[in-house]
Amino acid sequence: MFADIAYAMAPPAEGGQAGGGLGPLITMGVVFFIFYFLLIRPQQKKLKEHNSFLDSIEKGDDVVTNGGILGKVVGVTDKVITLEMGEKIRIKMLKSAIASRQKDMNNNSNS
Repeated sequence: MFADIAYAMAPPAEGGQAGGGLGPLITMGVVFFIFYFLLIRPQQKKLKEHNSFLDSIEKGDDVVTNGGILGKVVGVTDKVITLEMGEKIRIKMLKSAIASRQKDMNNNSNS
């Protein structure tokens, strides 16, 4: 019984197929391309669109932050923006923390 197990675990004879070849390499390449086109490429495209959106933010824009804060942009620098959330209530935030523009901020804040 143990001899059968040991024979099954033994390396193949010289004339037998020992694995290797291009099969596993081709499979890994196909898996990489699938991941690239389904995961990596769309994420890079989305990041590029978001960065162009952040570059287009100007004074007077109504925006929403990643934390859900609504405000009006009153100051813009390269990396920091100043949001006004009410009269004389201003906060400085990183530009990267802006999620999107808010079209009807006044209508949504009354609810």
